[in-house]
Amino acid sequence: MKRILSGVFKHETNTFSPLQTDLLAYASRSLLRGPDIASYYRGTATEMGAFLDAAERHGWELVHPVAADATPSGKVTREAFDTIVGEFESALRAQGPFDAVLLCVHGAMVAEHCDDGEGELLRRLRAVVGPDLPIGITLDLHANVTEEMAALASVIVSYRTYPHIDQYETGTRCAELIARTLAGEIAPFTTMARGAMLEGVDHGRTTAPGPMLEMLARADSMKAEHAGVLDISVNAGFPWADIAIAGPSVTVVCDRRIAARGHAELAQQLMQQMWQSRRRETVSPMPIAKGMQALKDALAGAGSGPVVIADCADNPGGGGLENSTALLRALIDAGVQNCAYGMICDPDSLTACRAAGVGKHVALRLGGSSQFAGPIETEAEVRSLQNGRIVFTGPMSRGITLDIGPTAVLRVGGIDIVLSNTRHQVLDPGFFTHAGIDPKDYTVVVVKSTQHFRAAYGPMAKQIIIIDSGDGLTSYNLKAFPFKKLRRPVYPLDD
Repeated sequence: MKRILSGVFKHETNTFSPLQTDLLAYASRSLLRGPDIASYYRGTATEMGAFLDAAERHGWELVHPVAADATPSGKVTREAFDTIVGEFESALRAQGPFDAVLLCVHGAMVAEHCDDGEGELLRRLRAVVGPDLPIGITLDLHANVTEEMAALASVIVSYRTYPHIDQYETGTRCAELIARTLAGEIAPFTTMARGAMLEGVDHGRTTAPGPMLEMLARADSMKAEHAGVLDISVNAGFPWADIAIAGPSVTVVCDRRIAARGHAELAQQLMQQMWQSRRRETVSPMPIAKGMQALKDALAGAGSGPVVIADCADNPGGGGLENSTALLRALIDAGVQNCAYGMICDPDSLTACRAAGVGKHVALRLGGSSQFAGPIETEAEVRSLQNGRIVFTGPMSRGITLDIGPTAVLRVGGIDIVLSNTRHQVLDPGFFTHAGIDPKDYTVVVVKSTQHFRAAYGPMAKQIIIIDSGDGLTSYNLKAFPFKKLRRPVYPLDD
């Protein structure tokens, strides 16, 4: 029986965020150990769910010491990094020998002490297991892949969809390549290429014909045409990271036994295609004034279902603080009715609502940040109070459970606002339904998200409007961010 070390260590780091990512930040979302990992992930549409199923197919024994996943925020503290990586190192030393390692990572982690979190993780694991043990990792489509990651991982496999509805399939691709390696069929290695871009391939969107789908189609053709090519990943990169290597990349996994000379050039050819398509976008986020006019037109037009508005400048899935008030203020000023708004992260307002009780009116200074627009001073009715236990039912991460802590529903004018004290991207209907709100019952639904919401909310939407208020840490106006470490020149910061 082959013995495989597996686990999760994920973070997408927005280096412009003032929020440190410590062990408490991991515990607030997902920090599991030992047997709890299998019971949590088994049967879910995730990479770990795929690893568990692969172990059953191939008769592997999986040892998973830790699974850690935190909401995107600022740099991972050295204490959190050393603690979690140390648990992997300890398991390798104390519970070995192992035949391979399978890890779910993000690919855009920045820690206090190193800009390449995944590269440092792999370096420390290699120091224990040596250069030859097969290591397979799965990456988010928005990974900032580094040369060290490619050099130290035998297999790198990334998501191919945005929204990321292929997490399970990605885990399966990675596990099967490791299975073939252990069977002696292949000897994989990974090469990569990067261009002079901070953003590209339409940020990786796959919900409409465009650059990303074209790149994936060409990658599939290359894989079919070149013997020895095992997998090709196109990564859109994560631009809100002030590190030298942030941006899109291509990784190619080859079989060193039969790969012909020139396979490393395939990644460069795909990067050239990415460069040529860099200005093409399938979505153009609107400023608030234009977005509000689009909402007015959508409400007056034909069709059924809610108009879904995405507040992309304050997406906690990219490190947003989830307390932006600019769009909310515009909706209140416009007198928008029958609107569900998810979410505002404001622990002080939540405490006030819980003290007041359901049915009471409470004066609040709601949301706001010293970095951006300030709070909204308003009187709100407390509509409900509940514990935020969510089971994901949408296409992305289906089956995952999440305890987001206490929440409240406030009514301000015609808007029902879900209020929380923890930050989470509103990508699943559960962020509303746990509070007794059915998004389908509303005329307007606002979500703090950029793209992931489309998987669950797209089928119910009369129309989708993307608004970039500039009031947040995930605005697409990248020139507004104070980059200092990023390599230059780079598109789109430099002409």
